[in-house]
Amino acid sequence: MKDLVIIGSGPGGMSAAIYAVRSGMDFVILEKGASGGQILGTSDVENYPGFIDPVAGYELADKMHGQCVRLGAVFQNTEAIGLKKENGIFKIETTDGIIESKTVIAVTGSSNRKLAVPGEAEFTGRGVSYCATCDGAFYRGKTVAAVGGGNAALEEAIFLTRFAEKVYLIHRRDKFRAEHIVIERMKSNSKIEIIYDSIIEKINGAEKVTSVSILNKKTETKSELNLDGVFIFIGYNPNNAILPKEILNEWGEAEVDMNMQTAIEGLYAAGDIRSGSKKQILMACADGATAAMSAYEYLSSL
Repeated sequence: MKDLVIIGSGPGGMSAAIYAVRSGMDFVILEKGASGGQILGTSDVENYPGFIDPVAGYELADKMHGQCVRLGAVFQNTEAIGLKKENGIFKIETTDGIIESKTVIAVTGSSNRKLAVPGEAEFTGRGVSYCATCDGAFYRGKTVAAVGGGNAALEEAIFLTRFAEKVYLIHRRDKFRAEHIVIERMKSNSKIEIIYDSIIEKINGAEKVTSVSILNKKTETKSELNLDGVFIFIGYNPNNAILPKEILNEWGEAEVDMNMQTAIEGLYAAGDIRSGSKKQILMACADGATAAMSAYEYLSSL
């Protein structure tokens, strides 16, 4: 019987682990893949305190993981596939068996949202990507498109110019949702050409991507853009498959209070999965720390 099980080892999960160690709880942190979550696919992080220069996402994740290990946190490489509470005890079903715990922190994160257009699934891995850091180097000297209008889309478009000769930024609106500094940096990059008010209707190719079919939503004009790759950054969907439906809001996020407590006593949610998340590394870390401290306080009251 564990005091705490942390599901997910992104920044929020690892921060929760640090505070769980400091509180003296008997816990385990579950992760089905490499620790770090979404930041593993982030090229440069420059808004995380303590780093004078931008730090690569994978490097930041590695430092967090190393800190957890140094403090004595136990990571279990397994996937949580079920979660329920019976007689006051949580039962977490994993691919390696059942783990029982008095409390749970769900830090399950989110996954890349899809365009849901013809050709997207067919050419994923053959010209369609959701990670510039992972795949950008394959497009050295080529022409690619980045799709989206938030920080991720603009930052990844900028990153792609390290390799690609030309980057089209396709955005469905005429204004961006990104931070001002990121917008200005993107607009000053001579390799980037912005296509406003437009959506991709179809991704075309044979063995690999060769073009995209575009619709301008204002003029209703259709066109075809020849390119070698499409990088999609249009947001994320919460990874909520194992979470009880009664704690989810209309967007599939876990509803929490200021202590990261859900409607189920002893179950906490932190990071991208929780309601109101700003989806920032620093804020996910704060969520994780808050959840771990709340879990400790709850256990102390039993």
